[in-house]
Amino acid sequence: MNETPLTGHDLIQDYLRTLDSSPGVYRMLNASSEVLYVGKARNLKARVSNYARPSGHSARISRMIHETASMMFLTTRTELEALLLEQNLIKQLKPRYNVLLRDDKSFPNILISREHAFPQIKKHRGAKKEKGRYFGPFASAGAVNRTLNQLQKVFLLRNCSDAMFASRTRPCLQHQIKRCAAPCVGRVDEAGYAALVDDAERFLDGKSTAVQANLAREMAEASAAMEFERAAALRDRIKALTQVQQSQGINPANVAEADVVALHLEHGQACVQVFFIRANQSWGNRDFYPKTGAGAEEPEILEAFLTQFYGDKEPPRLILLSHPVENPDLVAEALSARAGRKVELAVPQRGEKAELVENATRNARESLARRMSESSTQMKLLAGLAEAFDLDAPPARIEVYDNAHIQGSDAVGGMIVAGAEGFLKSQYRKFNIRSEAGVNSDDFGMMREVLTRRFERLLKEDPDRKTEMWPDLLLIDGGAGQISAVVGVLAEMGVDEVAVIGVAKGIDRDAGKEEFHRDGLPPMALPRNDPVLYFIQRLRDEAHRWANGAHRAKRAKAVSATPLDEIPGVGATRKRALLAHFGSAKAVSRAGLPDLMAVEGISQAMAETIHGFFHPG
Repeated sequence: MNETPLTGHDLIQDYLRTLDSSPGVYRMLNASSEVLYVGKARNLKARVSNYARPSGHSARISRMIHETASMMFLTTRTELEALLLEQNLIKQLKPRYNVLLRDDKSFPNILISREHAFPQIKKHRGAKKEKGRYFGPFASAGAVNRTLNQLQKVFLLRNCSDAMFASRTRPCLQHQIKRCAAPCVGRVDEAGYAALVDDAERFLDGKSTAVQANLAREMAEASAAMEFERAAALRDRIKALTQVQQSQGINPANVAEADVVALHLEHGQACVQVFFIRANQSWGNRDFYPKTGAGAEEPEILEAFLTQFYGDKEPPRLILLSHPVENPDLVAEALSARAGRKVELAVPQRGEKAELVENATRNARESLARRMSESSTQMKLLAGLAEAFDLDAPPARIEVYDNAHIQGSDAVGGMIVAGAEGFLKSQYRKFNIRSEAGVNSDDFGMMREVLTRRFERLLKEDPDRKTEMWPDLLLIDGGAGQISAVVGVLAEMGVDEVAVIGVAKGIDRDAGKEEFHRDGLPPMALPRNDPVLYFIQRLRDEAHRWANGAHRAKRAKAVSATPLDEIPGVGATRKRALLAHFGSAKAVSRAGLPDLMAVEGISQAMAETIHGFFHPG
């Protein structure tokens, strides 16, 4: 007779016999082997024994224990190693009961390049491989662009590429509108330009008072020497500098470098606001909405946020928090190891630091209120969509597909995703059309290819359809023919639980007269003033924008392609150097070995490779 398998408290109690007091990581799994939770422990046996108690747990932990059908354990040498392994597993497995940071994009910086005699100032995102000074992070591209715009007015640094700089014969528009000193045509010498660069770096280092005093002194000297035009130019630069300082908002006097991290939790939903303070200047703020693991409290949410947020970012010397975290010493140790220097966590109670945290907390509270209001409206629209098209339930995930091409050239398929939280832009995808359908301008064939590739991958990654990556509804830009193609693809793959709706332009291709097509049913329409119709139009327009953007990017890449792209070892940097030196790919193909070796970054071996590519044999 088969014994009933153990679950819940009894199962966890049974595991205790095999555990010791080592640090490590544990995983709790349900009957379907789905990972419910990943946790770390300084002492595995002591930590797991807490779950073996039949009472004294929160509702969230009780549900998790009840669903647990098996556990997995991995010991580590230290608790710090356990913390790092835990966060890697959480990021990889996305367990239901863990706190998850869903938006983990990189942040832009300002780079003053040092690879040229006349340095360029520009926005930079990604790995810091280029020589120069980096200032940041800034909260958004908008914050960088606003600061760059004002810095160009004040310090007149160039933003053009090196190739454009080398090709100029007269000043460009940036000089005419007083945003560049025009070093490309000798309007300022190297020493004069270097002084502008030094001033810009001092300002970005937080020494704006000294920069402003120097400009005021120069303006007074120019006025005394009756150089009124130069004095007026310096006055405009001082005015622009003042505007930069005002646009930065809160500029703390006693906090040189810190991130202010504030959490607001309400009805199981969380918002974390992060303010970036560098060089006594506020460089913007960003809000995040982590999944709270089905009811986690503030200390656990904030600890998980910090370890995931700084997993691939360099933390500052000081992090100001709205709430204490569960293991402050361990988190500080992990962040210090990440930064290669000491990182301090603080929950200030008074003074300027407390005011910074209070301001961030207020922003988190207001941002969450706006998001919850928008989410409520979105849920009503999804419910209306289900009612209008007789769906079993409001769709949790909608995927919208569209194709873009010009007479079959550079054909691209686009997929956007929407749900209860609006557009999920991190899950958008584009598909370069590989089959003859693109060349033949066969829209049905292109849609078949896109859907086939999408669902083949989905079936491979999640054959049991357990994750939230499976759509409930597909919206297709097209009529009955497109629907027939899509339904045929899904039937071939054995996917029959996903609803499909085609959105056709309708009479006179007029917005508001759209026809909706479903397999085996007659076309239907919605009233012109129906909110569900506007919602579908927004979804379709977003898919159209995404597909067209991917098509334009592919077309632009094709236009800029040269034979240099096919030479082994010639990447973007060497390609730019060759084109800047010779002017065109055709001139590169005619160049001899000595000429190729004269280009910066081209060794003798690389010169021989390039020459051999164009002159085989």
